[in-house]
Amino acid sequence: MSAATFAVRPASSRQLAGTGILLRFALRRDRVMIPVWVAVNALMVLSMPNTLKGLYGTPAERADLVGRMATNSSLRAMVGPVLGDSLGALTAWRVGVYAGALAAVTGLLVVVRHTRDEEESGRQELVASGAVGRRASLTAALLAAAVANGVLALLVTAGLAGQGAAGALAFGLGIAGVGMVFATMAAIVAQLTESARLARGLTAAVLGAAFVLRAAGDSATDDGSSPLTWASPIGWLENLRAFAGERWWVLGLFAGAVLAQGAVAYALAGRRDLGMSFLPSRPGPAAGRLGGAGALAWRLQRGGVLGWSTGFLLAGLVYGGMADGAADLVGANESAREIFQRMGGQSGLTDAFLAAMVGMLGLVAALYIVASVLRLHGEETSGRAEPVLAGPVGRLRWAAGHLAVAFGGSVLLMLLAGVGLALGHGEQAGPILGACLVQLPAVWVIGGLAVLLYGVAPRAATAAWGVAGAALLIGWVGPALDVPRAVLDLSPFGHLPKLPGGGMEWPPVLILTALAAAAVAAGLAGLRRRDMTT
Repeated sequence: MSAATFAVRPASSRQLAGTGILLRFALRRDRVMIPVWVAVNALMVLSMPNTLKGLYGTPAERADLVGRMATNSSLRAMVGPVLGDSLGALTAWRVGVYAGALAAVTGLLVVVRHTRDEEESGRQELVASGAVGRRASLTAALLAAAVANGVLALLVTAGLAGQGAAGALAFGLGIAGVGMVFATMAAIVAQLTESARLARGLTAAVLGAAFVLRAAGDSATDDGSSPLTWASPIGWLENLRAFAGERWWVLGLFAGAVLAQGAVAYALAGRRDLGMSFLPSRPGPAAGRLGGAGALAWRLQRGGVLGWSTGFLLAGLVYGGMADGAADLVGANESAREIFQRMGGQSGLTDAFLAAMVGMLGLVAALYIVASVLRLHGEETSGRAEPVLAGPVGRLRWAAGHLAVAFGGSVLLMLLAGVGLALGHGEQAGPILGACLVQLPAVWVIGGLAVLLYGVAPRAATAAWGVAGAALLIGWVGPALDVPRAVLDLSPFGHLPKLPGGGMEWPPVLILTALAAAAVAAGLAGLRRRDMTT
């Protein structure tokens, strides 16, 4: 398209010129990340009906579950209330909160990556120098998020259609609606902040607040009617009542929020210069506390460490307080007991639940360490590493600062999770802290693979998200599906001892630690020898 053709187009058309090309480019760049996140979410949802059928196969068992949940406020805070006793309704109850949250994370990551990340790296300036409209990048980012959520909605609708076509459609659209609400929210935050890291952190903080509001509301009522539940987009998904007398008008709340937030994002995008923001970053000193590579790495990542740490402490408190309630809910259901024991070992049910939650927190910590390690890749591709390395700072010293935050931060997260679990459950902290620390070798293996990919094949560094996503999928869905042991062993977490309650096994812990160290060493050797990205 020539510059003359661009000049004579109507103003509204010029604003969106090049959107299609940018959308194809965004989908090509996200050809790994989007499929992984969508697949993990879809498989989590679609695996649940068969699992629940094995757990609560008769109407009497399902009615008993509904009655138990009505009196168990701690578990309602975790997964929401049961609004029906069909397998479809139980599926929406069991995974709705988490499917909505995962869709929200996917949406915010996609939008921030293709808006503020592009501006921060300088690539958007190059793109904008061509015949590209002012709002084309924002539109392409939102459309990419819409594609991801649309595919997820189609998979959920098709996979659950056997439980009821109307309920499956409502559930699929509701999950996609949550994803798009947070995608458009991320689009607003990306205009307000000057840093992609801060944009992701602020949007994630809003998502966390939405989860807390929903949890507080659901703990107070057993039907989702609390005003606190209605104040959360995740609560809207719950109150859509998929498979339990669908409230189709709730979809209007999602549509209204997406349109309103999208309009605000477009208005803000038209009122600022490229690369600027409405909340500019505060300039920092170039000496003193930031005089070393390690101090700079800490300054760049301290906000993320603080946010993750707070989340792990709160999650520990919640899961610890739920341990006894989980035992009450399972009751005499042998199938449910077997799933907890596959996740947490063959100890008592309460210890098995705690071990399962410790393992789940370890899986989430793997996501943190990947994000923190890949900060090296972001610093390199954005050009910010170049002036640092131009001074008397070697590559290994520069990388060591970020890796210290990544690997040391994972230790902090699991320690805080252990403190939260011990405080919430009211038991001695020693065994629970030990159980949390045992997860670290598996977390470090995932982090070591991220370092290896970054150091040896930087173009494939984002594939580390696929590794972490696969481990999350195996650890979360595998025990519920009773997959073969060979599949569970594909994840490093499958080799760890099940603590608390089980016996300590040192050989797998030491082997995993050695593998992590070897992967880090190989990655750093590759970084030292290869050319830096230009």
